[in-house]
Amino acid sequence: MTTSSNVILRAIEPDDLDLLYNVENDRTLWQLGNTNEPYSKELLRNYILTTTGDIYADKQLRLIIELESASVRSIIGIADLTRFDPRNARAEIGIVILDSFRHKGFASQVLCRLSAYAQNLLHLHQLYAVIPEGNTASLRLFDKCGFTRCATLRDWLFGNTGFEQAVVVQKIL
Repeated sequence: MTTSSNVILRAIEPDDLDLLYNVENDRTLWQLGNTNEPYSKELLRNYILTTTGDIYADKQLRLIIELESASVRSIIGIADLTRFDPRNARAEIGIVILDSFRHKGFASQVLCRLSAYAQNLLHLHQLYAVIPEGNTASLRLFDKCGFTRCATLRDWLFGNTGFEQAVVVQKIL
């Protein structure tokens, strides 16, 4: 478990099934990821039960983001390290903050803390993200946390209005 001020990153637990189900089946988030179909609770339950929490074994790491205040914890989102490449010591990073907690600075706390975790404990050399060009809030977030815009990919993502360019951001740790 890792903390940054009042934000806590912890391993996924069986009690997180409903959260995972709601996030994975939120169609507004599908254009940010690589899915376009709903997940069943059974499939997600099996994922939770079989994930080891070891990025080297699973090739990904999913963490639950909690906010701690006055000994009360609230789940505010999910952070992922995916497409883990051990040979090249890199992973793609993704963060979902639940609607009611957005625009309060939590995502930057999570991104900075997860970057430090990736560098100091996982010994990764770099993190990257592929962000829709129109997602200016995410681009500002990654800029703020020291990521560099290093490429624009034409017609890379298919969304509600057709194909959209994507910006690749990268941070050498």
